[in-house]
Amino acid sequence: MRITGLGHAGMFIETTGGSILCDPVVGSSFYGSWFVFPDNRALDWERFGAADFLYISHRHRDHFDPRALQQYVSKDIEVLLPDYPTDDLEQDLRALGYDNITYTRAGEVIERGSLKIMITPLRAPSDGPIGDSSLSVDDGTASILNQNDSHPLDLEKLLSFGKPEAYFTQFSGAIWWPMVYDLPQEAKRNFAHLKREAQHKRAMFYIEKVDAPHVFPMAGPPMFLRDELFRYNGLGQEDDSIFTDQAQFLARMKEEAPQYDGHYFLPGTVVTLEGGEVSVEQSLYTDAEIERIFTDKWAYLEEQRASRQQEIADEVASRSPILPPAEMLAALQEWWEPLLRRARTIRTGVGGPVRFTIGDLDMVVDFPKAKLREYAGEETGYWFTIPADLVSTNLAEREIDWSNSIFLSMQFQAGRVGKFNEFIYTFLKCLSRDRIEYVENWYAEQADVSEDIELADWTVQRRCPHLRADLSKTGKIEDGVLTCSLHDWKWDLATGKCLTTHGHPVRASRSVDGEITEAATLPAAV
Repeated sequence: MRITGLGHAGMFIETTGGSILCDPVVGSSFYGSWFVFPDNRALDWERFGAADFLYISHRHRDHFDPRALQQYVSKDIEVLLPDYPTDDLEQDLRALGYDNITYTRAGEVIERGSLKIMITPLRAPSDGPIGDSSLSVDDGTASILNQNDSHPLDLEKLLSFGKPEAYFTQFSGAIWWPMVYDLPQEAKRNFAHLKREAQHKRAMFYIEKVDAPHVFPMAGPPMFLRDELFRYNGLGQEDDSIFTDQAQFLARMKEEAPQYDGHYFLPGTVVTLEGGEVSVEQSLYTDAEIERIFTDKWAYLEEQRASRQQEIADEVASRSPILPPAEMLAALQEWWEPLLRRARTIRTGVGGPVRFTIGDLDMVVDFPKAKLREYAGEETGYWFTIPADLVSTNLAEREIDWSNSIFLSMQFQAGRVGKFNEFIYTFLKCLSRDRIEYVENWYAEQADVSEDIELADWTVQRRCPHLRADLSKTGKIEDGVLTCSLHDWKWDLATGKCLTTHGHPVRASRSVDGEITEAATLPAAV
């Protein structure tokens, strides 16, 4: 088996039963904010586009690049579609002309001669754009796991496919931007450090659980080449950004887990697995060029920025004309208010008005009342400032997931009073009736927390209130605080209160010699 790195989460897998093209991205993503690091444009995209199978892990545009697909990938290719609760990714692919679709089922093995493939989807509101997935591949000569951005909860089921010899996984992702918030600079640095540490802990958790001898960190970091975002590359010029690079991660992994062999996985990296042996070579960049990219990173980024300004200008020119404030408000009311009326759990979870300043439009989304209206000077617990051309473009394109457009672009500002509120962002990635109904049903199912486990000196509900991870495997208690290692969410066990976000309380009681002595009294998670 041979795997060629295509940049970011992209890879080309050659097996005895056919070749698989995974998550090819060539151009910029998220309104010209993200570029593949290092540059991958010099790869032989015509060759990779001639693969036998196409696998798009999820709908985020740093994994799903419609322009690259249209330019390089035949419409006859067999598409391996993850089993998601809504058909948004399928409709996107069909709109591009891809109709040769194989509908995979969660955890079921597909066989094509000697080739065995399993796609494991995740379906929670926080999993990418309501859906993320991993790809397991075995052709009789080798077995690999391409986990990309997904954070699977049931590793036993995933690994029942077989123990991989090579493991490809995200190590430097973007879930939350402390950089865009109205915070003191020192707070931004502290939050960015905590975010990087949480990502590192999660990556190491999976590396140790998967226990593959060879590890290839991928799916990040991006390059920011827009002038206003440039300083946020990597750790940031002021140590206030969230991205660790491959060299930094591999060095730390070598210290913490020397039993695993970590390797660069860059554009042009060729990994060959044969007879239990693994070899790695670079076909696009020389060792000296790779050394310079990581040791003199800012100089490399400056060169990339200077050479790609026309791409950024072209993206800006492609945006829709800005709607007048009254017209924009009316369009958003028509679109969002019917969804808000269906989003009862989300409205309760937000619990108040949220302010949006969009160019000359200053409006409030009144979640409790399911109404949009002009801002009237009231206090709000959350507020956003978003460029009007981005909102106009999302309106014109009817983009149903604004995390997949505006929020991952980092071209906005935000502020809040108190803790992060997941429900706001959940609504803004569920701007269709199908998505709202799915998420409302999903939240209702999470109220079933009847099963308990013993953890340290506590009895706690078995399932994490966030994404239902098994806390007997992912939970850790220190000084009365429960931490779920998958996303580093925390709870005060004495009260059951979530310390990470609004809502999501945990049921817990302290036990001594098997007897309950005190219990948290918060209600079940909303």
